[in-house]
Amino acid sequence: MAKHTLGLVYPRAGRNYTAMQLDFIGGVAEAAARHDYDLLLSPGDTADVPSFRRMIGERRVDGVILMEIRLADDRVARLAEDAFPFVTIGRTHQADESGWVDLDFAALAAGCVQHLADLGHRRIAFVNRSEQLFRIGYGFAHRGLEGFTSSIAESGLTGQAYHCDDDASAGEACLEQILRDDPATTAVVTTNEAALGGLLLGLTRTGRAVPRDFSVVGVAAGRWAERVSPPFTAADIPAEEMTRVAVDLMLERLASPDAQPRHVLLKPLISLRASTGPRRQLSGAGSGEFDLLGNPGDHQDLGNLGEFGEDF
Repeated sequence: MAKHTLGLVYPRAGRNYTAMQLDFIGGVAEAAARHDYDLLLSPGDTADVPSFRRMIGERRVDGVILMEIRLADDRVARLAEDAFPFVTIGRTHQADESGWVDLDFAALAAGCVQHLADLGHRRIAFVNRSEQLFRIGYGFAHRGLEGFTSSIAESGLTGQAYHCDDDASAGEACLEQILRDDPATTAVVTTNEAALGGLLLGLTRTGRAVPRDFSVVGVAAGRWAERVSPPFTAADIPAEEMTRVAVDLMLERLASPDAQPRHVLLKPLISLRASTGPRRQLSGAGSGEFDLLGNPGDHQDLGNLGEFGEDF
């Protein structure tokens, strides 16, 4: 019997849902409501979580939207085995087996590197999500690293990748580690929005002005990126579009269960704001060394330069 209810399986990033995660939950709820569907939320990160087992085993919902997808995900395997209707936001390494919508994190990271290279930066760090998420195979963490690594190699740059927990204090500690490892680093690419505040605070504490001395680019909600000082050059995760597409795919699956699953890969656009600028040439610094106390100089306000005109 149809219940007119969709399930959303979305693990918390930490003890609480982040602002971006709440955007996705709200987006799915609103998109489902437009089709007169209710929403049942489970934080299940594996197929053994009781709320996930009840949702599937007791058939409490008509179909399931899965999030925080791992390259090998036992929740996906369980749903496929039970022939339970589902789609994913994100994709496994066997992406052809189910319907999904995803953001091209590899292209996002590569595009950030290319933007920094065009500005003259030659030593760039990558701040990824936590080591735990990477180790258990979260797709966005692996694909972001792949895009960064390949772009660094193709551009002939020097790059180092770091794992970072999803909070500001971890971001600050990560920035300190980056500068200990290579004080000549002049830019950071990050896919860890929750750590951004800490990264920027760490730069302030070492006397580095953004973007005069150091550039930062990555992923951030547009409303946040425009309010910080300086406004943050970033790709905004299109939560509203991704959730709308996910619900559409889910309803297509329910209407035509035997149809070939559809896949939607969204290409990120980076909004150029004021957190990135040309690599600063320091007189007498030869090897690119930086005075940790920071030297006074003119601050170049790049303003809001809009978006790149094409997908990466």
